[in-house]
Amino acid sequence: MARLIERGLNGIFRSRWGVAIVIAAIILAVVGIGRLFSDGEPSAPLGNSSPAPVISVDPSDNDSVVSPDPPPTPKTSPGRAQPEAVAYAFASAWVDHSDITAKKWMSRLQPNATTALADKLRGVDPTSVPADRVIGRPTLVAVNETMVNATVTMDSGKLGLRLVAPEGYWLVDGIDWEPA
Repeated sequence: MARLIERGLNGIFRSRWGVAIVIAAIILAVVGIGRLFSDGEPSAPLGNSSPAPVISVDPSDNDSVVSPDPPPTPKTSPGRAQPEAVAYAFASAWVDHSDITAKKWMSRLQPNATTALADKLRGVDPTSVPADRVIGRPTLVAVNETMVNATVTMDSGKLGLRLVAPEGYWLVDGIDWEPA
């Protein structure tokens, strides 16, 4: 008898139809048992019966994303130029590139540039400057007391300048060009 059962099961599980019938029987058994033990009342979907979410943020806490403190004020040593004046002077010298040698152009930029920026600009052809004149006054955004980002509007775009003043003496340390 055991041999007969073994042959029957072996035959069923060797064919696709046999495996499909066994899987269908298991699914029907699970569904039937589930219905047998349910109370027959439809239950509400999980999303509708869940409680309202709990708010875990205290609005009065400072999360450091937006500081309640006023923006930093750039510090300038007494008798030294303000960052706006340095940015304007550098931008004016930067656009003054017609009929001038590269050496003369660099000598006009150097008083308002850090040594690192002057080294990067050394060898630049002044005729490659994409602007010809300054149109507006610099707008400043203080990053901290010793760093300011300035934007100067030119006739063909905007000149972005990064100014630093580690000892209260403002110098341009970086340049960025945004064409109009």
